[in-house]
Amino acid sequence: MSTRNLDALFAPKAIVVIGASNRHHSVGEVLARNLFGAGFKGPVMPVNPHEATIRSTIAYASVADLPVVPDLAVIATPAQTVPQLVAELGAKGCRAAIVISSGFEDAALRQELLDAARPHLMRIVGPNCMGFVSPLAGINASFAHLLPRAGDLAFVSQSGAIATTVLDWADVRGIGFSHVISIGDMCDVDTGDLLDYLAIDPKTRAILLYVESVTEARKLMSAARIAARTKPVVVIKAGRQKALKPGLTHMSALARSDDVFAAAFRRAGMLQVATLRELFEAVGTLATGMRPRGNRVAIVTNGGGAGTLAADAVALYGGQLAQLSETTLQKLAEMLPKGRTVTNPVDLLREADGALYAQALSIVLADPGQDGVLVMNCPTAIADGVDAARATIATAKASPRRSLLTCWLGERAARDSRRLFAENAIPTYDTPDEAVRAFMQLVDYRHNQDMLMQTPPAVAAAVTDREGVRQLLQDILAQGRHVLNPSEAGRLLQAYGIPIANTAYARNGDEAAQLAQEMGFPVALKIVSSDIVHKSEVGGVRLELDTPELVREAAGLMERLVSERRPDASIQGFSVQKMLHRPRAHEVIVGIGDDASFGPVIMVGQGGTAAEIIGDRAIGLPPLNMLLAREMIGRTRVSRLFTGHGGNPVVDETALAATLVRLSQMLVDLPELEELDINPLLCDESGVVALDAHVSLRPASGSGASRFAIQPYPQHLEETVALKGGAQYRLAPVRPEDEGALIEMLERSHPEDIRLRFFAPIRNIGHSFAARLTQIDYSREMAFVARPLGVNESEILGAARIILDAEEEEGEFGIMVRSDQKGRGLGYALMQKILDYAATRGVKKVFAEVLAENTSMLALARELGFVGHAAPDDPTVRHIEIDLTDHQ
Repeated sequence: MSTRNLDALFAPKAIVVIGASNRHHSVGEVLARNLFGAGFKGPVMPVNPHEATIRSTIAYASVADLPVVPDLAVIATPAQTVPQLVAELGAKGCRAAIVISSGFEDAALRQELLDAARPHLMRIVGPNCMGFVSPLAGINASFAHLLPRAGDLAFVSQSGAIATTVLDWADVRGIGFSHVISIGDMCDVDTGDLLDYLAIDPKTRAILLYVESVTEARKLMSAARIAARTKPVVVIKAGRQKALKPGLTHMSALARSDDVFAAAFRRAGMLQVATLRELFEAVGTLATGMRPRGNRVAIVTNGGGAGTLAADAVALYGGQLAQLSETTLQKLAEMLPKGRTVTNPVDLLREADGALYAQALSIVLADPGQDGVLVMNCPTAIADGVDAARATIATAKASPRRSLLTCWLGERAARDSRRLFAENAIPTYDTPDEAVRAFMQLVDYRHNQDMLMQTPPAVAAAVTDREGVRQLLQDILAQGRHVLNPSEAGRLLQAYGIPIANTAYARNGDEAAQLAQEMGFPVALKIVSSDIVHKSEVGGVRLELDTPELVREAAGLMERLVSERRPDASIQGFSVQKMLHRPRAHEVIVGIGDDASFGPVIMVGQGGTAAEIIGDRAIGLPPLNMLLAREMIGRTRVSRLFTGHGGNPVVDETALAATLVRLSQMLVDLPELEELDINPLLCDESGVVALDAHVSLRPASGSGASRFAIQPYPQHLEETVALKGGAQYRLAPVRPEDEGALIEMLERSHPEDIRLRFFAPIRNIGHSFAARLTQIDYSREMAFVARPLGVNESEILGAARIILDAEEEEGEFGIMVRSDQKGRGLGYALMQKILDYAATRGVKKVFAEVLAENTSMLALARELGFVGHAAPDDPTVRHIEIDLTDHQ
């Protein structure tokens, strides 16, 4: 991950365009025309050995002839010439290049391009891209057909065609951009790099992404999480129907790559939309600053039909019609003609003027049962729509905490009203469904942002035989097998605290009859074949067998049926399972699989034999905690039945969520796991129990954590240290559930110590502040906490953290020890832990800004080898740093 030299792309002092041409309608001619015509203040130098001038500007025969060192190069020459040009540019001092050229399908040629750039730390955008546009900087290094307006939206697109389409669409609507970047094949600069840069770009208010694929998932997730906490990030994903790679389980058949991308976007706090129109609608709505508490919508309109359409849209997009209070309904009824029944939508009738709109809207806005109000107006000859718009604006301004959207229907009659709403920063839409969709985007965005800040409850460790299971999987692979038999799958689940029905594996019918006799009747008999996922479809399942003879007979029949229906399938034997009678239980499917971009994924949904037909599923990225697991469950349709509504059986959702968390832990512990599904997992008020599990393996590659798009908790960094007096302490990475203990540590510290650590007094140490300290990604940010051993082990006595830059070469640290724990060596131990961690990561420099009056911190830093000097812009602050290159 790196933003190195991206300033040469976004703010160059000189630009060279190689392949510039005078040939009409050629790419080189369009590039030159756009660059010369955009208003760039520095030199733009064309290179073409066959032309004396390009658009009345002297053309240079080669890179060597350039009179000025360019920061940015734009290259549009045949693909095979590009690596040499990049090498020449890098040697001259150029720091970034946009490769417009296509023809890099050959991996060897792409590598040659990267090899040419690497010695000079030169950044490459593309190849096969439209280019880069920055209206505020006067740069149009693209073959786009127009220069967009200047604005504060950044647009990053993997497709040049989509980029030019968006520019055209936005120009008509007066939408402006800070930057537009087409990244093409992403051989170097990718979406993650640009998110890192744009997150701190003061010219960019919001970031729009068009995504087709991901090159480095962990980089993207880390950058997206940081960017989404800073400003709105809205994304549209193309290629939405692609399935996960084929496998042997329901999981691989049910999950699509689009489900995985959606889970990743949600986890990072971004907002995903479906169309380009929604992309801009979402940005406009988010820009208002509205953050509704929930999805309850109240509708105020002067047309009953329009209100009904809006109510239908609320249901369509997953919202709820607000239940207005009796007091609210009574007040509204007193305003309208006698005999009118008032409900939501609130129909003010066609005669409604501005005064009536203002009165009704203030009443509805005051109702606590709504999270947002949609105000609508249909054109009539009886009442003036502009008057109603002015009244709506005035009422909205008097209610600063409102979430209010407007929809003035029609075209000619609505034009002036929409202009007034736009001038007053009140979102307005052409149709009811657009307005409701925009509101629900706000709800989704708020939910995703809240999930970033939630403190999850801890789940008790359930692993009873981790090492035994690891050995089992390795033994199976050593035997040349890749699928667990039922007994082995049962042992795996039991080791991770997932209940499973009493199951045994039999090689033939006689063994099955004997095992059934020992187990006790009745039993279920199922075929065991690594080639068959849907056993019941080939006659591979028999239930309620209550004698040895019936078991033996069923086994023989199964073999014949499977041989006829699936002659290609290899039969390994049978599973014998004690019948369970939980008639009111729901059948759920849970599973794990592997995505080509994001690695391990987890699924939950409605199970049973029709699981794939019903297609009810939610996908999540591990690692999971209980909060994330519950959120996944809540995204399934079947979960609506879990509360007992309509006579349906109640489900112990805590047990189901714990099952997902334990599957997540399996993925962390067992890198050999490729696919696993449990179908069905019976769920009712007494908990969960697995009836059937299918597990497939592959040889482990790399460490378990290296597969994950989101870094799991790094347990290997935990350490016990002995300090002064022999007292022992546990140093461990912080967890999200440490929030309460961290708040307690700060509350038990002296206010002066808090001021020295955070450079300002903090009177209220709330959830939001503490969540930012405890919810980290273990990749770009690491924090260690110190706990006592023996007594009060949940207490936090001190904490230290380091935040790495985008290049992961420098890190800024912070440290604090609880006031009553100073003088015991905890600060030194925590700092040494941070420095050791940084050195292991290859960080070259660790630094901090420290108040000059914080003499104890400065003394500790000197003891550890830091050097310091006064900060150039603030004499009250000391800048301290240490070079770690000698420690690596």
